[in-house]
Parts: sequence; structure tokens; C-alpha cells
Amino acid sequence: MSNPDVIVVGAGIIGAACALELQSLGRKVLLVDEHHPGAGVTAAGMGHLVALDETDDELDLCMLSLARWDSYLSRKGGIAEHAQCGTLWVAEDEAQMAHAVARAERLAQRGWSASLLSGAELARLEPSLRKGMAGGVRVARDSAVFPPAVARELTEQLVAKGGSTLFGVPVLRIGSNGVQLSSGERLSAADVVVAAGTGVTRLLPDIPVFPRKGHLAITDRYPGRLSHQLVSMGYGQTEAGSDALAVAANVQPRATGQWLIGSCRQDGIEHADVDPRVLAQLLRSAIDLLPCLAEMRILRSWTGMRPATRDGRPIIGRHPALDHVWLAAGHEGLGVTTAFGTAQLLADLMLGRPPCINAGVYSPSRFTHAYV
Repeated sequence: MSNPDVIVVGAGIIGAACALELQSLGRKVLLVDEHHPGAGVTAAGMGHLVALDETDDELDLCMLSLARWDSYLSRKGGIAEHAQCGTLWVAEDEAQMAHAVARAERLAQRGWSASLLSGAELARLEPSLRKGMAGGVRVARDSAVFPPAVARELTEQLVAKGGSTLFGVPVLRIGSNGVQLSSGERLSAADVVVAAGTGVTRLLPDIPVFPRKGHLAITDRYPGRLSHQLVSMGYGQTEAGSDALAVAANVQPRATGQWLIGSCRQDGIEHADVDPRVLAQLLRSAIDLLPCLAEMRILRSWTGMRPATRDGRPIIGRHPALDHVWLAAGHEGLGVTTAFGTAQLLADLMLGRPPCINAGVYSPSRFTHAYV
């Protein structure tokens, strides 16, 4: 495309959603990535569409995005490999059960169906769970998708609406009125959106996004043995140890009958190699929740680097020091869930419309001390 209005750097699910949103609103968009759509962080995750409520603003962004996911999946559910599995938040003791009660109340207040379960009800729903659980919360409308397929489909929609793409050439530098490619070519545009995952700091070193490593594993096929995505109530609350590793069980049933196993977080690790010690700890956590996993065959394991921020919130909005440069970055493990909400919020800000939710908590300007 000659003379695009907007260049979006990064064709993961966040960048593809932002590019399509802006193109749909009348901007001419060029989507650029050094790989193919959905090849980076998007390819490594679980694809869990989940209403998380650690803070009110986190839940605001989730709810905004999940409403748009509903619309998308009503049309594209097959392409997205959508599975309406729901989430069972599992409480192992009474302290976790108190958190479960609070979660059910918060989600129900937002109209996102959440029902409390006793330990006996939990065992009837998922017999593979370890006996003696305190109870939990069933969130029926949570679901799962295959994120790389969604990123590819959003990119196809972008092109069908008149947008353009450029893949296979890395972006070297970001400027206020365009980007420079590694080939030396300069591409100009009125605005640039940087949605490059963990690559953001390579392009904009003053943006405080850092990689948070996670391990995943997938089993052989065991159809009919798990119906819901099972997540420990300790997810997001587990403290990292001296090795900066935090683990909380998260197991997702796939349509193939396989079980996808997460989740762990580890800071300060730059390489993407699978660490057998970390993988073993991850599997022990899942086996503690689902003892039958000990007898299952693990087919493959891999890692991903989540783009994280110090305050746990994504960065969405105008760069404080560069005119016409915008950011959609730092979503950590919620990038898939919040992709459509991020695209809508960013478009509101870029087009000067009243933001659909409170945008201030996500503004890059909250890190202005980094620019001094």
C-alpha cells in the first residue's frame, strides 16, 4: 500500500485486531511483521477466553472484549476452533474458597454467569479431580480458541477491506511519521501502532515491557475425561520463589481429546529453552489437581515469553515522547482475551472519541519517569 494512514507493527492477535479495527473505521492500514500472522507470543499460549477480575479495570477490559468475542465467534467460531468449555476455578481449601465466593459475586454483578460449587458438586462435574476439594466457581461462558488461526483470519479480513500487509521483513526503527525496515527502506504514515509483543523494547527501549517466561505441555489423546478448563484459585496469586518461578495449575481440554497443561511464570530468563526442572514442577502442580495425569503420555512441551509490565496492566495509548506513535503492548497472559477490547480502546483514543472504558489506567504516560 502506498501512503497508508497507519502502520501497525506486529501481526499477533493484538496487532491484527487493532489493524482490522482501524481499517474498518476508515483508516488505510499497513500491517507489518517480520514473521507471519500469529507466529510470536500468540502461537505459544493456551487461547483461554476468561473474565479475570484481579482489579476492576482488568475486568472492565475483559468484559468489553468478551462481548466482541461473542460477536466474532457467532460468525467465525469454526475457524477459531472455538470450544465452549467454561472455566472451573478450583478451591483446594477454605481460604481459596473465600476467594472463590468473592469471584463469583464480582462476575455475577457484571452479568457473566458464575455459580458457586460445593466440593461434592465439583467432583460430580469433573470426576478426575483429586478428592477432597473445598469447592469452586463454574464460569460457563468462558471458552477457548486457537489464537494463531484467529490472527490469520483477522489479517485476511484486513486485506479484504482494502488494507495491506508486509511480512518477512523486520522493522528496525520507529519514528513519529513511519518506520525503517531492516532492508533500509523507510515506510511513511501519519500514525504508527506498535503491537510487537516482547519486541516492543527493541523498537522503543524506553517502554517498560519485559518477557515473562511460561512453560506448556500437551498430552496424548484421552477423549471424554475432562470437560472444563480447570484453573487453581491460586492462579495469579501464587508468589514466586527465590528462583522467580510461580506455578499454579491450569489444564485445558482440547477438541482432539488432548490436555493442554500450564501455567507458570518466570522472570529474568531471556532464553526460550524448555527447562526440565520447571517443566517437572509445572506437571507436579497439575498432577496434584488431576492425579490421573501421572499416567498420561506427554507428547510435547514448549515455552513462550509473555510481554509483561511492572504494574500488571497493558500499555494502550499514545507514546508520551513521540508524536503519532501509539502502543498496544504488555498484555502478558490476557492478550487473547483482551485483543478486541484493546483494539476498540486504541481506536477510540486515536480517533479522538470518548474512550469506551477508563483509558487512564492503561496510558503509557503512567511510566513517564522512564522518559526523564
